[in-house]
Amino acid sequence: MNRQETKWLGEVLARGDGVRDGRVLVACSGGGDSLALLAFLWAARKSLGLELVVANADHGLRPEAREEADLVRGLCRSADLDLVEASLDVRAHAKASGQGLETAARELRWSWLRAQAASCSAIAVATGHTLDDHTETVLVRLARGGGAGCLTPLPARQGARWSPLVQARRSDLRAYLKAKGVTWKEDASNADPFTPRNRWRALLGPMRQEAPSLDAHLWETHLQVEELAAFKDAQVAGWRGARWDAGPGGLLLARAWGGPELRWVLDAAFLELGWPREAALLRDLAAWMLPHLARRPGAAKTWGGWRLSGTGASPANTAQESLFPWTLEHC
Repeated sequence: MNRQETKWLGEVLARGDGVRDGRVLVACSGGGDSLALLAFLWAARKSLGLELVVANADHGLRPEAREEADLVRGLCRSADLDLVEASLDVRAHAKASGQGLETAARELRWSWLRAQAASCSAIAVATGHTLDDHTETVLVRLARGGGAGCLTPLPARQGARWSPLVQARRSDLRAYLKAKGVTWKEDASNADPFTPRNRWRALLGPMRQEAPSLDAHLWETHLQVEELAAFKDAQVAGWRGARWDAGPGGLLLARAWGGPELRWVLDAAFLELGWPREAALLRDLAAWMLPHLARRPGAAKTWGGWRLSGTGASPANTAQESLFPWTLEHC
């Protein structure tokens, strides 16, 4: 293994991706990201105890895909790797499902990849997601109003998907392929401004010239936010049964709360109860609730579709009323 491969392998091990000693299905389109992924996994296969099977899908959207498939076939022959292929009718799936082409292609591709992984007993499906993809995804989600959830890193391992090069820059992958003498095909549609990701990709070019370490700094920021989110979730879970609880009757609450604490609990409880969790709603609702929660329960209070009332204990649950004097219900 060369220095670059050793660095990437070190990142895989440091993250604890958990993909070792088994068969991995490598999604390979013939583009630079996926070919760099295949080349890296070929170099690291013995260190990780992996057996590789390559998967290539033609979405039927671009005539160039046939040349890309030929490129992947040639590489698999030279490396003596098993290859599974498919021709996916994305346009028909998009029409039948009412989805856009991008969403339909992703859904159809992943359905096929999961089936192939199950068929060959693969422990993971490796994809060529990069640090650039990570940054683009964050900005797309922020633009849609994703809130603090956008500021956590995309996991290298999520279900069947494994992205071992998620901390690698796209430019580094191209340089790696050039050093190895491996040719690749660029998907021209990645430059077409028909998707939000492609439009953000164009905007990020000048931003990266101004701040070359933008992607790496954003990744590090995300790791710190992830640690803070884990701490917050542990706090909220630790308060359950002592300061709050949730069940069929709604959300039970003690009296003493700070604004951030209450919003954290509302977010966790609403997720469990299936109630709406928009950030602006939780902020406004918490602000309305705080002065009421500081007092003893009286007549029920209503705000929009929410009702805050006393627990209404009987002699059998006086202790519960003392612990949780307030109940929030979604009307």
